[in-house]
Amino acid sequence: MSIETLPAQARRAAAGRRLWWLAGFVLLTLAISLLLGRYPGPHFTSPAFLAESGLAQSLVLNLRLPRIIAAFILGMVLAAAGAVFQMIFRNPLVDSGFLGVSQGAAFGASLGIVMLGGKAATIQICAALFAFAGLACSHFLAQRFCFGDGVLRLVLAGIAVSALYTSGTGVLKYLADPLKQLPDITFWLLGGLWGITWPDLLQILPVVVPGLMIIYLMRWRLNLLSMREETAFSLGVAAGRERLVLLVAAVASTAAVVAKAGQVAWVGLIMPHVARRLVGSDAQRMLPGAMLLGGFFALLCDNVARTLLSGEIPLGILTSFVGAVIFLGIVSRQRRREVKR
Repeated sequence: MSIETLPAQARRAAAGRRLWWLAGFVLLTLAISLLLGRYPGPHFTSPAFLAESGLAQSLVLNLRLPRIIAAFILGMVLAAAGAVFQMIFRNPLVDSGFLGVSQGAAFGASLGIVMLGGKAATIQICAALFAFAGLACSHFLAQRFCFGDGVLRLVLAGIAVSALYTSGTGVLKYLADPLKQLPDITFWLLGGLWGITWPDLLQILPVVVPGLMIIYLMRWRLNLLSMREETAFSLGVAAGRERLVLLVAAVASTAAVVAKAGQVAWVGLIMPHVARRLVGSDAQRMLPGAMLLGGFFALLCDNVARTLLSGEIPLGILTSFVGAVIFLGIVSRQRRREVKR
């Protein structure tokens, strides 16, 4: 049963309980994830073997643990950014790939691989720089458009910038060495966390932690910022400035994780919708719910990616497949409800 059908007081109480249950379930999943892997067996490391084997302990602490934390942070960031974009732009079909951010990161990574030597640090820096450039270009173009309100202009600018970056990535793929550079671009675009270590994790935390804190602390303002300009202004909200702060925090966090993980789709689009059904549409509860669900979803997909087969499955493939299935389920259920009415 959807939580939106309950009375207001019962809805708040049910949302609080569900958030606590979700948090506990996420912690349990994080703990179990430490035991999942292809050493010493194909899928699972027993606690007894882990206690006795120094190699297993080193593997868990130095390889699995940073990857597990990175997967959870990746999902939290993408889901939080998706929730912010959907509420600010009053559009349920946008996510962190909006405004040319993910497309800019893809172009930057491809440029680093083809033109700048292809070193890991170069790829990450280029991906982050062009992700920020995507937001800057979208904002610049939106200021030059002469029709529609601010939200519509930014939407149209984001579509244009995304198309330009996508075409640029296509050109770089055409110019890439088909034996080395093209496979590197392809694997980066598919997304994955196979190369994450403690230094990689520590590089993204100074950006991700402040960005998520800003989004979380301003979550109660999202309800106001999702209103139209005139309504928000009448309530004394500095809509333009607050939207900019939230957008910069969302894009900076997204750029940091995408630069390390590559393209991971559908997390930011689907998890806010699931959170609304679970804890309601009020951003004070929906946003933390989306963050927890996003972290759980990305972690679950990464666990499958690194344990299901002998070779690793790209994370972006799994998130896209599972996300599309969830999306179809949501749409079909909504259609059945409309027919019953």
